[in-house]
Amino acid sequence: FDSRGVPTIKCRVYLSDGTYGEASVPSGASTGKYEVHEFRDCEKGYGGKGVFRAIWNVNNDILNLLKNRDAECQEHIDRLMCELDGTDNKSKLGANAILAVSLANASAVAASYGLPLYRYLGGLSANKLPIPLMNILNGGKHAGNNIDIQEFMIMPVGASSFADAMKMGTEVYHALKKILSDRGLSTAVGDEGGFAPNLSSNEEALGYIVDAIEKAGYHAGEDICLALDVAASDWYEDGKYHLPKCGMTYTSAELERYLTGLSRDYPIISIEDPLSEDDWEGYERLASSEKRLQIVGDDLFVTNPKRIREGIKRKCATAVLIKPNQVGTLTETLEAIYTAKNAGYGTIISHRSGETEDTFISDLAVGVCAGQIKCGAPARSERVCKYNRLLNIEDELGNFGSYGTRS
Repeated sequence: FDSRGVPTIKCRVYLSDGTYGEASVPSGASTGKYEVHEFRDCEKGYGGKGVFRAIWNVNNDILNLLKNRDAECQEHIDRLMCELDGTDNKSKLGANAILAVSLANASAVAASYGLPLYRYLGGLSANKLPIPLMNILNGGKHAGNNIDIQEFMIMPVGASSFADAMKMGTEVYHALKKILSDRGLSTAVGDEGGFAPNLSSNEEALGYIVDAIEKAGYHAGEDICLALDVAASDWYEDGKYHLPKCGMTYTSAELERYLTGLSRDYPIISIEDPLSEDDWEGYERLASSEKRLQIVGDDLFVTNPKRIREGIKRKCATAVLIKPNQVGTLTETLEAIYTAKNAGYGTIISHRSGETEDTFISDLAVGVCAGQIKCGAPARSERVCKYNRLLNIEDELGNFGSYGTRS
């Protein structure tokens, strides 16, 4: 079960030498329409969200396909599963079925070599600890409050190490909790561990976060900067953006002006999904006019190398959010990462709102030297386990590790 109590898949892949690897697959709430297909039973039981048919596909079709294959040939393993599925969006076997096997296979090979997963994925160059984008205040589909922007995040850009970044982030998180409590506001948390109070505006939310940064003893815009995940695709209908909670309606240009205005009034350095997944022209305008902001494509790119290449060609963003379950295999995930990096785009490895205790993305972030990671708030064990894994990796790397770049 994932962090919302919804069924998911956990797969174990065994090798002939007796070693094995495991992986479990998360699920999103705010999903892009171009993501690959998540196979659900759609029948009675678990509200139609069961995964027994996907599990059958793993234990029968995929097992028969891969038994006695060379697990070290990750690209070949992934290609065989994609060919067996035979669809563009992995709807025959299910991307959740294919991804569980793909990630577990990589973990098994790393175990067979006696290597940490990040070292197996990235070799000797795997030494960069990512800046965490901590979602400390929730809105949108991640919370039942009256704020339309989905995620308000902090980025400890001034930290000296990942451990220091965790210290800074947790101190701000607890300072924000006290500020909200002192004002009689709810400190209940949303799906990703961020607080979810009812507030009058996005500006009020940003103001409280800046106050929390200062209260924790840091300088907003220097030690800690802000980031947003707007999730604007959820608002887009008939060519306009209809914000359901505040009742406002914007054109693409008006929403761009509103968001860039926020970035001038508050120390925001990164905005994810500022526009709809189909608003390519809006992304082109925004990316060309706002050189000081990191413009992150999530729903726009859905970790799909083809869409990323199109975005690079059209200069639609400056960074890509990477979610393995959006594309369905480790091979395609790595292709998406290196396609973005080779074009000078930033890469942010990301969790999903419906998470598990799997820490694969922590090793992936270090393995590919992503530079940034989204794991949610420093709260709820399915989020914190990713951060704790990164602390372990930093300890293992010792003086060979580095922290602090957004590239």
